[in-house]
Amino acid sequence: MRNRFRNSNGINDIYLNIGHFLNHFMMLIFAKSAYDAAKYFKTDYETIIVYATVGFILYGAGSPVAAILADKFSRVLLLFIFPLGVGVSSIVASLSRTPFELGIAIAFIGLFSSIYHPVGIAMLVKKTIARGLRLGINGVWGNMGVAAAPLITGGLILVGDWRLAFLCCGILCLIYAVIFFLAINTGTEITETKVSQSENQLSPKWLQVLLGLSFITISGGCTFGLITFLLPRYFEVYMSLVSNNVAITGLLAALVFMFASFSQLLVGWIVDRYSARTILCIVAIGQILTLNQVSRLEGMPLFFLMVVAMGFVLGQVPISDAILARYIPDKHRSRVLSFKVLLNLCVGAAVLPITSYLLKSGSSLNTLFLFLSVVPILVLFGTFLLPKASNPT
Repeated sequence: MRNRFRNSNGINDIYLNIGHFLNHFMMLIFAKSAYDAAKYFKTDYETIIVYATVGFILYGAGSPVAAILADKFSRVLLLFIFPLGVGVSSIVASLSRTPFELGIAIAFIGLFSSIYHPVGIAMLVKKTIARGLRLGINGVWGNMGVAAAPLITGGLILVGDWRLAFLCCGILCLIYAVIFFLAINTGTEITETKVSQSENQLSPKWLQVLLGLSFITISGGCTFGLITFLLPRYFEVYMSLVSNNVAITGLLAALVFMFASFSQLLVGWIVDRYSARTILCIVAIGQILTLNQVSRLEGMPLFFLMVVAMGFVLGQVPISDAILARYIPDKHRSRVLSFKVLLNLCVGAAVLPITSYLLKSGSSLNTLFLFLSVVPILVLFGTFLLPKASNPT
């Protein structure tokens, strides 16, 4: 068993991509089922979303631990534990008798989900060939998970309830864990090319890069975290003229992420060829303009502009990962990625109780989107802190 996990390169990209899909998919089951769970527990939506806070915090806080364990033992081993732990936690969530028990189960889903990004992305960017494009492809898979979450969860709620959603998705993860285990390359050991000592050293500008990426990550964590959690409910409220059916609004939310995710393919291809700083500036300005207008629309115009807005939001992800991979060698990459994930997701988790407070205080959902249109200013600020030669080729 130990030898099976020893080779940290013993898995194909397709499994890294599927893992990314499941990572985002499982973290957003509660986003779509929260309203149904609130009715079941006889509470309100504004209150029950707070129970997801610990899960989102652990989603980020567990990343440094995952990175350390992956470096000490095996990256592949950690990526096997990820769907196994998430699957069991999701099944436990389906058996919850109180909101507190549900919150604990979601916390464990977040903890095991924290493994993927620092470990899986580190494995992905280890290969330098077409790094930006491969990050873009991986990003599409992740965001298809975001898209599938409201669609599949909404369908399961329609035929059952929120418990059925957690149960079925948990079983899906356990099945994938078995497939992943069987797919681990136990044949010829993959021999890594010898890395020179200079290639294992941090770039002289690594601190400047991390500072710039920190501001970009804070913005991304806030916008992506809030939109992915609120969008299903946002469509239920502001697309009521289109449909009041929970499955239809779930489908529309899924289509937003599905269509918008392909922006990462385009951005990933471009970032292999042109200045990352220029692309980040375009992406930031696009977010500011589109999110501002999203807060003013309803019906189908809202849907179409939301696709464009999410395209800009998702587009910045492969750029920042490609920049990080250029300046941080593989030896340090998992731990630096874990810091990025920790910052991103803790910001995303922090906005949930703030959102709950604002909604209880009388703020509307579209007011929150108006606030989000200001946040990408941080992307512009972080971009100007990056070194001028930050084209990750």
